[in-house]
Amino acid sequence: MSVAKRDYYEVLGVSRDADDQTLKGAYRKLALQYHPDRNPGNTEAEEKFKEANEAYSVLSDGQKRAAYDRFGHSGVNGGGGAGPSGYEAPPDLEDLFSAFGLGDIFGGGGAGKRRTRTQRGDDVRYDLEISFDDSMKGMSADILVPRLDSCGRCKGQGAEPEDGLTTCPICKGKGEVVFQQSFLSVRRTCTQCGGRGQIIRRPCKDCKGEGYTRSERKLKINIPAGVDNGTRLRLQNEGQPGANGGPPGDLYVVLKVKEHPIFERQENDLHCKVPINIAQAALGTSVELLTFDGLQSLKIPEGTQNNAILRLKGLGVPFLNAGGRGDLYVHIEVKIPSKLTREQRRLFEQLRDTLPVENLPENKGLFDKVRDIFN
Repeated sequence: MSVAKRDYYEVLGVSRDADDQTLKGAYRKLALQYHPDRNPGNTEAEEKFKEANEAYSVLSDGQKRAAYDRFGHSGVNGGGGAGPSGYEAPPDLEDLFSAFGLGDIFGGGGAGKRRTRTQRGDDVRYDLEISFDDSMKGMSADILVPRLDSCGRCKGQGAEPEDGLTTCPICKGKGEVVFQQSFLSVRRTCTQCGGRGQIIRRPCKDCKGEGYTRSERKLKINIPAGVDNGTRLRLQNEGQPGANGGPPGDLYVVLKVKEHPIFERQENDLHCKVPINIAQAALGTSVELLTFDGLQSLKIPEGTQNNAILRLKGLGVPFLNAGGRGDLYVHIEVKIPSKLTREQRRLFEQLRDTLPVENLPENKGLFDKVRDIFN
């Protein structure tokens, strides 16, 4: 007597109008709960795992789902559309299990093929402080970066070169173990050898079985003009080495630019303050300003007011990895003397008597007049 199959929607615990995202979320939850890796020897969990796989393989396929909704299990040939030898896993099944770290799934290379997993090396961060002047002009720098290098004696194997490795007794050198569950074949990396197919019998004398030696490497880096705080320079393949022949990571040099005592940076523009006295503001003057392009003569027109801003075009920060530069903005500060000599006071009194009186409040602007009309 055969046991009737449960409704696929009931298996996944979703309603019949569930969308793809809801189906996937429900399936992920069940797959994690009942996966054989987490339930070794538990036949009930194994059956629930197969049941969830079968339900998701049908409901995640638009055509199969439509047939199932109309005809039930008979519409999809008993669920899944194929027997044990012809089962097709759901389209994203391998991605799901790879993300969960639960091993490989059906369809990835055959039972006799060794599937050693390569792993990319870690990225490395190096913080480097430079002066403001160097950030403006660019520079080259030599840095010492701590890193791991593949052991020269064992070539990264971690074992003595001649007889340090032996075939893994669990996976027989394949690097993976296979679970055949009815129509589903589940592969996972061998936990004994980590997918290498071999285990260390005699650790390398130089690296003590780690496969790597610690060292410092001297590197020359070129810092382009225009870098700023937080700029990251990437040196490809200069990070930590990868595992099982994987590619190395990258080195990221993160820059910290010191503050300048005179100039302040705002994006690609520079700002500075220049103080002048009241006579210079009234009569106009010229001042010599030391910039990153040498001495520049700055003409201050007569009648310049406090907080006036003058622009020197093209004397700002270079655009990073591009042509052109920002501008230099000079903020004028008119200094009023707090103490006067007798002669200075006499002269200011004479000046006061010759200047028109301007102590009345200024006229309201147009916006204020309009606002008063409607109040």
